[in-house]
Amino acid sequence: MNTQWQRLIARLTAHHPDRLAGLNPPASAERVADLERELGVSLPDDYVQCLLVHDGQDRHAEWLFDGTEFLSTTRVLREWKVWHALWASGEFAQMTARPDPGVKPLWWSPKWIPFTYNGVGDHLCLDLDPDTGGQYGQVIALWHDAPRRERIADSFGQWFSQLIARQQ
Repeated sequence: MNTQWQRLIARLTAHHPDRLAGLNPPASAERVADLERELGVSLPDDYVQCLLVHDGQDRHAEWLFDGTEFLSTTRVLREWKVWHALWASGEFAQMTARPDPGVKPLWWSPKWIPFTYNGVGDHLCLDLDPDTGGQYGQVIALWHDAPRRERIADSFGQWFSQLIARQQ
């Protein structure tokens, strides 16, 4: 993860220093452990390693990842709680999703952990409870008002590497 961050930081330094300035300091191991406890999950190591380099970005900074906010641990929990409250209230009971293979046919799952946000309710999530054929920690797209549940990458590390490659 450090190598990918070094490449991204070099790119930001050269072309987008304002975005670089918006990155948060590293999350502490204790903060990551607290997040895991609050979410009731073990986060994939590649994502944890990313947080230990930068704990997301300042929510008021220019968005870092393809026009989306890179969520800090605090913002991950806040966004997850919004979805969890809706789920717990039965809001999604009658909603039908159209998932890619390897993604469970759910509108939302408590084991889908958002790590980006587009400002209107959509996220990229870590899928920590994949369907048959999926992988623990795969990255999926979650649209708040559309049934498609798209599998984006097999892991956070793969997604992050692809993102960095597109930045070059």
